[in-house]
Amino acid sequence: MDWVGTIIASLLAGIIIGPLARLVLPGRQNISVGMTILIGALGALLGGLIAYWVGVEDTAGLDWTQYLIQVAVAAVLVLAYGAMAGRGSSSATPSETPPPPPTT
Repeated sequence: MDWVGTIIASLLAGIIIGPLARLVLPGRQNISVGMTILIGALGALLGGLIAYWVGVEDTAGLDWTQYLIQVAVAAVLVLAYGAMAGRGSSSATPSETPPPPPTT
């Protein structure tokens, strides 16, 4: 498969792998749908390369080992993105304490 086909296949896989990566992580991630798909696509691409490098063979059916590696890589990328995005916006967000009740 050529590089354009690989990128298109990774984007399509990202539609599934990105949300799966977010599901396996505890808590809520404040990431948009588009970023979830892009992170999933990057996880699919990098996970596929890692699976190839460690010798995961192509099978006649589904390559579950490769898919698990792809989801794990995407989950790590979601964590990394969430940490970077949270760190940059933490100083601009207001405190979580509710305002005092009005006095009558």
